[in-house]
Amino acid sequence: MKQLCDFIARWMGVMVLLVAALALLVPASFSWIDTWAINPMLGVIMFGMGLTLSPQDFKIVLRRPKDILIGCLAQFTVMPLLALGLTVAFSLPKELAIGVILVGCCPGGTASNVITYLAKGDLALSVGMTAASTLLAPLLTPLLVWALAGTMVNVDTLGMLLSIVYVVIAPIICGLLCQRFLPQLTKRVTPYLPAFSSIVIALVVGIIVSHNADRLLTAGLLVVAVVMIHNLLGLALGFTVGRLLHLQKPKCVALSIEVGMQNSGLASSLAVLHFAAYPLATIPGAVFSVWHNISGALLAKFYSSKLLVS
Repeated sequence: MKQLCDFIARWMGVMVLLVAALALLVPASFSWIDTWAINPMLGVIMFGMGLTLSPQDFKIVLRRPKDILIGCLAQFTVMPLLALGLTVAFSLPKELAIGVILVGCCPGGTASNVITYLAKGDLALSVGMTAASTLLAPLLTPLLVWALAGTMVNVDTLGMLLSIVYVVIAPIICGLLCQRFLPQLTKRVTPYLPAFSSIVIALVVGIIVSHNADRLLTAGLLVVAVVMIHNLLGLALGFTVGRLLHLQKPKCVALSIEVGMQNSGLASSLAVLHFAAYPLATIPGAVFSVWHNISGALLAKFYSSKLLVS
């Protein structure tokens, strides 16, 4: 069972791609699941994250404040500004622009820690950055979306803040409480969580893609190109920031992956909840969910090789 779970976690990118292709070509395979299920599924993923976090992970924030500060500043400046720049450069319609900006303003992705581990990056820094950016997200994500997209649409910053608290923060706290009061049970289930999270992420992608298959085919190559450029530039600039600050290679790798891999499922969820009048706003998050797992897996192989000097 453990070997199967390791296999699923390792090949998550391929699984997500296959699910997305199935949902696009045969929408009925996932469209029977309503979009309201996305939030509970994201909550389950965040609950699993809470089960795997420990007080030691939060101590990293206190012990390495400089590294975490650099990471969070890069996280909440590089991707939002790239998102805004790409919407202008490609003259994206309002609906797609909102979706791209939502992706850019979200915290680090839940798969980033796995990718950092496979890439032989600084895993402690990655976990600390994920925890810090996730805790900052209820405040910074709504404010950034309002600042960057507020001229296009009305942004309910308070409603978005509460949504992130319900979907992200509350499940993480529940996971931490379970870890505190049910330690034996937590130890038994923790080895299976990466595989379980991978399956749930794939399901979320399948639901979003199936419900937007026609729109996705219409938006086509434009949205795919923008999402790929957004992700690849984020990965490259994250690494570049580390190099410019003379950080060691493992820290640069962690910074690259944390900056470039977004919680795109949360972006799609926020689009469904707060921008229902703009259906295409869910598409960039769905495409990003597929693509960043593929690029992350490929990048992990490159970073872990000897091709990149320390």
